[in-house]
Amino acid sequence: MCGIVGIVGHSPVAPLIVDALKRLEYRGYDSAGVATIEHGELARRRAEGKLINLERRLNAEPLDGTIGIGHTRWATHGVPNETNAHPHFSDDVAIVHNGIIENFAELRTELEKDGYTFTSQTDTEVVAHLVSRELRRGARPVDAAFRALKRLRGAFALAIMFKGDDDLIAGARNGPPLAVGHGEGEMFLGSDAIALAPFTNSITYLEDGDWAVIRRNHIQIFDMNGEPVQRARKQSIGTSFLVDKGNHRHFMHKEIHEQPEVISHTLGNYIDFTNGKAKTLELPWDFSKVDRLALSACGTAYLAGLVGKYWFERLARLPVDIDVASEFRYREMPLSKNSAALFVSQSGETADTLASLRYCRKEGVPIGAIVNVRESTMAREADVTLPTLAGPEIGVASTKAFTCQLSVMAALAIRAGVERGHISAEEERKLVQQLAEAPRLATQVIKLEEQIERVSRELAHHRDVLYLGRDTSYPLALEGALKLKELSYIHAEGYAAGELKHGPIALIDENMPVVVIAPYDRIFEKTVSNMQEVAARGGKIILITDKKGEEHSTVKTLETIVLPDVPEIIAPILYALPVQMLAYYTAVFMGTDVDQPRNLAKSVTVE
Repeated sequence: MCGIVGIVGHSPVAPLIVDALKRLEYRGYDSAGVATIEHGELARRRAEGKLINLERRLNAEPLDGTIGIGHTRWATHGVPNETNAHPHFSDDVAIVHNGIIENFAELRTELEKDGYTFTSQTDTEVVAHLVSRELRRGARPVDAAFRALKRLRGAFALAIMFKGDDDLIAGARNGPPLAVGHGEGEMFLGSDAIALAPFTNSITYLEDGDWAVIRRNHIQIFDMNGEPVQRARKQSIGTSFLVDKGNHRHFMHKEIHEQPEVISHTLGNYIDFTNGKAKTLELPWDFSKVDRLALSACGTAYLAGLVGKYWFERLARLPVDIDVASEFRYREMPLSKNSAALFVSQSGETADTLASLRYCRKEGVPIGAIVNVRESTMAREADVTLPTLAGPEIGVASTKAFTCQLSVMAALAIRAGVERGHISAEEERKLVQQLAEAPRLATQVIKLEEQIERVSRELAHHRDVLYLGRDTSYPLALEGALKLKELSYIHAEGYAAGELKHGPIALIDENMPVVVIAPYDRIFEKTVSNMQEVAARGGKIILITDKKGEEHSTVKTLETIVLPDVPEIIAPILYALPVQMLAYYTAVFMGTDVDQPRNLAKSVTVE
């Protein structure tokens, strides 16, 4: 979860950049770096580890340029060392980057054929060389940046600086946030308003697909067609990342929109995209010898675990016992010496989950914790911590933490499948490639927001809603119902679609909306049969599917929300987003407290 800063100023900017990076260090502290233009030449200082190391380097070797870019890194591609630290150079270009370039391997091969040499293991260096190549071909700096951007696939935020031009930074956003700060005769660029708070409270937030030409006295913003666009200039308090909603109405809305970025960084922590492998982790168990996995959690984390059960059993042929944590220890599950236990929690402080963890500790079972807070009790008491890199989640209803939990378990399931001999090297490469597409596709799904907002107006008029899904969509049906209950206080039920005829169908009438989660897969036709049963009884169907699903559905719906075609392994991650947005906008229309729903707390620390 890297942090980016850029300043076009009128005094030495390196100390200011470091100061701004301190407010972004929560995004990553594997390494840091600053680049400036001095006497027309690019100069930089980088250091491994925390920002204090970069500060010491700059104290010993100062930079005097009045334009500069800086970066604090959370390693994804390449180990955390000075060589892989940003900014990266290529001839006349300096660049900092947050995100993952999905097609970097393809681009790297192309550039190597053109004679470019890579000095780092990062995907970022590809972008620097792309821009440099366009400059060699005669393009002006702004045009070179634009042409390079059009070649990139993935979720990214970028800042680019050019040798010889001390009045230009090019910035771009496709997923991860990026904001421009307006000053008097100076301009600022940062991953969040918090980074720019000491310099200005006048902020322009770039939107997905925007790229900006930033100079001392003005800014120009364009879309990916090269057409100028207007973005509002706002006043930002920006005192703390924990209380700054940016340009969002609610924390939950902000956190929904952060998902392409945080999914990207979470996957990068567990997947080696360069070599097409799930990373080998230091675990307290050997997957090849584990005969059963005990999995437990509460609330949304439990539903993430349910999806994980499908993945572990399908990909690794590893049996999984899963319980809500409040029941886990009461069942007194027999655990063998070859069992392993996995606990999932955003806060790492959930009382029931912690109690279940301690039950397994007494049984002598090796324990892993998938948590979002590394300093939490659960992280400290587990044998291994498997962090989700979601960043602080303020909204009570979990969104980005959920999709990051799914990302961790998808990667773990692949690793388990490889170690147990059920996934070949070729299958592993394919699955990793598919996982790499998740951040980009998540960005596309979020663009359906306007349609989902319209559908939510209909849901807000009802007091009961039914959610249906099969396979991994079944836990998503449960999650959709949970979110709607949490936020809007509408009674909602989630069911496996095959259970419709075993009771829930009695509820169906013209006043019962039914949300059906059904990507076009091997069981799609069975789900269509369930929809026909609902339609025959006057139920209002809201279908969440893909293009093929829309084409093959023979049932009239109230609304069909069409997602991009997605690989099966990442479908649960992507289909979680419209489910979240449905609940969010329904709650907004009903006027409930979205971020702090009644009777709920972010972390349940009592049993």
